[in-house]
Amino acid sequence: MLDKTYRPDEVEDRQYSRWEAADAFSAKFDATKEPFTIMIPPPNVTGSLHMGHALNNTIQDILVRYQRMQGKDVLWQPGTDHAGIATQMVVERQLGEEGIELDRGLPLALGNTKHIGREEFIERVWKWRDQSGGTILKQLRRLGASCDWQRERFTMDEGLSEAVLKVFVTLYREGLIYRDKRLVNWDPRFHTAISDLEVEQKEMNGHLWHFRYPIEGEEGRFITVATTRPETMLGDTAVAVHPDDERYKDLVGKHAILPLVGRRIPIVADDYADPEQGSGAVKITPAHDFNDFEVGKRHDLEMINVFDRDARLNDGVPEAYRGLDRFDARKKIVADMEAEGLLEKVDDHRHMVPHGDRSHVAIEPYLTDQWYVNAAELAKPAIAAVEQGETVFVPKQWEKTYYEWMRNIQPWCISRQLWWGHQVPAWYGPDGEVFVAHDEAEAAGLAEQHYGKAVELTRDSDVLDTWFSSALWPFSTLGWPEETEALKRYYPGDVLVTGFDIIFFWVARMMMSSLHFMDGKVPFHTVYIHALVRDEKGQKMSKSKGNVLDPLDLIEKFGADAVRFTLTALAAQGRDVKLAESRIEGYRNFCTKIWNAARFNEMNECRYDADFDPAANSQRVNRWIVSQLAQTEPKVRRAIEDYRFNEAAQALYQFIWNTYCDWYLEFAKPLLQGEDAAAKAETRASAQWVLHQALFLLHPIMPFLTEELWQQTGEGDSSLMITSAWPVFAESLTDAEADATLGWVVRMIGQIRAVRSEMNVPPGARIALIVNDASAGSKARIGDHEALIKTLARVETITFDQPVPQGSVQDVLDECSLVLPLAEVIDLDQEQARLKKEMDKLKGEITKLDKKLSNEQFLAKAPEDVVAEQRERLADSQQTMTKLQSALERLASA
Repeated sequence: MLDKTYRPDEVEDRQYSRWEAADAFSAKFDATKEPFTIMIPPPNVTGSLHMGHALNNTIQDILVRYQRMQGKDVLWQPGTDHAGIATQMVVERQLGEEGIELDRGLPLALGNTKHIGREEFIERVWKWRDQSGGTILKQLRRLGASCDWQRERFTMDEGLSEAVLKVFVTLYREGLIYRDKRLVNWDPRFHTAISDLEVEQKEMNGHLWHFRYPIEGEEGRFITVATTRPETMLGDTAVAVHPDDERYKDLVGKHAILPLVGRRIPIVADDYADPEQGSGAVKITPAHDFNDFEVGKRHDLEMINVFDRDARLNDGVPEAYRGLDRFDARKKIVADMEAEGLLEKVDDHRHMVPHGDRSHVAIEPYLTDQWYVNAAELAKPAIAAVEQGETVFVPKQWEKTYYEWMRNIQPWCISRQLWWGHQVPAWYGPDGEVFVAHDEAEAAGLAEQHYGKAVELTRDSDVLDTWFSSALWPFSTLGWPEETEALKRYYPGDVLVTGFDIIFFWVARMMMSSLHFMDGKVPFHTVYIHALVRDEKGQKMSKSKGNVLDPLDLIEKFGADAVRFTLTALAAQGRDVKLAESRIEGYRNFCTKIWNAARFNEMNECRYDADFDPAANSQRVNRWIVSQLAQTEPKVRRAIEDYRFNEAAQALYQFIWNTYCDWYLEFAKPLLQGEDAAAKAETRASAQWVLHQALFLLHPIMPFLTEELWQQTGEGDSSLMITSAWPVFAESLTDAEADATLGWVVRMIGQIRAVRSEMNVPPGARIALIVNDASAGSKARIGDHEALIKTLARVETITFDQPVPQGSVQDVLDECSLVLPLAEVIDLDQEQARLKKEMDKLKGEITKLDKKLSNEQFLAKAPEDVVAEQRERLADSQQTMTKLQSALERLASA
């Protein structure tokens, strides 16, 4: 017996344990079945479930549950990323609370009592990982994720580490990994290079200082440059002007004297200088600006690094500035330039400043020795694979983003100055000669060959960028470099589900690595790019705004199925998800609606019969609901296979809530409560059979509720919905006559209800209905279903071809005129006044929104999400106005 209320908190843990006990998630290595593979984007081992994870993993779970039901041998490969800098931060913080810091050759900080070395620190990280590092995977279980947990991997696992080692050594020996001195994003707090993804741009109020540099040999002549970072000027090695800038043509090839330093620096012609910006002349500091670095390479300029790893001025600058913090140096340099009469002016300037997303300090472009991958060479086959359709992006427009990044790709900096991660497999001889090898013994052998004797080697202390190991995820997780059975069976994968922000950082790098090491085979055939989850106003969720929705809190409050269905229903291709708690509450009500429908069936003795033949139905209402079900299945199937998940959710919602619960069960009541035993038995079987088939279609999106109802009202303990087959319906179950007849009756009742609502007719009032100009077929439909129409439309009498009484409201249904005499039910004058008042209020709102959206300044300055919200409000208001206008016109003709 079903409980009166659906309680997801009681159901979800029980059903998930049941699935795991039945080994329902694991790949079966069944050669008789077609394999289907999805690799989970490995979340950081330090992470907790957020709404982006919830959307991403809901979509993946829908796909894998659907494909299992299609009879495929599914592998959904789970795992986590070791998250170098994030994990090191977590453990360093814990150590700091114990008064312990890492031994980096510096004195102990005040209050700390102990240094620990690299080996002990790594032991502490592994200990932390074993105790706390699986949090997010436990949270994914709460969401219902049906990953093959027995195959869980970690990017620092022994097997994956072996893959990293082999790839590094191979690429180095092929000349595709090398060491070079280039600019990197340097985090002065963590003392490491970081990736672009770990840099966030913050808009800040600053200044633009205009400095005058003297021209060598021309007393009293200066060239003015502007900078937002005066502290870098000590590293200037040129001034650039545009080749076509007439103001400076005579200066090209001459030299300026760098103030405060006295260095001669050339004046060069370069397209980088913009004649329309500032003075048209720009200072060039190749060691501290990415654009300047490229100018420096073009003109063979000296690259002078003026910072140390803490972003303090180093010994390469005049003594007066050595050891100063960069911002203290800025103040002193500006003061000194002003004292020498070389500060022309200062402008207020709002600009973007890069910051470390974890350290929250300003990032410095920093010239340093790092390890690099020749990404341009590896990108060529990865570009071709997408051009030739071996891998496709959904939505397709993301291919353009992929191409733009890949065709303009820069060398990939893969080294990080951390202790946690895959240590670079390189050893240095006494003279700095490098030996890259799989282990120290091999490196020692290479060194002995080089030097002719055994020498002492020093291991490179850097570790590899975490994206380097995650780039191997599609094949390293399957056992490569070993030729495992899993690798043979489940590579390449079928689809990758991910966000647009890591197309370059992860997707592109997986493409490059996989094509290079897996015999030219792409890692996946489809890349589905989902949108961002924003708040209900379209704003990005952030803790500072206080608009973050926690998926675990929502699951606790509404149940996992309601959260999953909401995300699915809002996941339209190319459109961000605007998530409001009210939407989740609405879909929680959908769960309740389904549960109540099952209880209704139970109370009316509708039982599941596996041998029931829907093709044998004689009652039109039962033929109709079976036909509607048979037409819903391909809509859901095609929508899932085309990655239009919102359309699958909409089709299911429409069928289950509207067609089945709101219409069919009402249509079925007279048969269930009637005296015709045969009709009653058929209706009982039909009602339960159709509900269960609908649950199968719904299962990939709402697994917990559907499994619970299947086990309580279906075949019980003998089968699980998760391991059952997707339903297939014969075309013969589609019944055109039943669809047309019942569809017409539904439209008729719906239109009468809409008119009643628009006219503010009291819900309990039963009114007369006059039908004029009806065809014989329409009259027959009304005659066959008169009792239903009267009950569901709250109509007292139905008559045909009568004069239209005064005070009647009319509507048209195909060839029929539906006449509702309302003079005795509502006050027509009062209703007209109400409608006009509402329309006047709405007109003011529409005018206000129209004016705002016609303002070019508003459109240019307002955030994109604010503009979108205003347009949505205008569309809603206009739609409401149309309805009110229609109601008023009906009253005017009454």
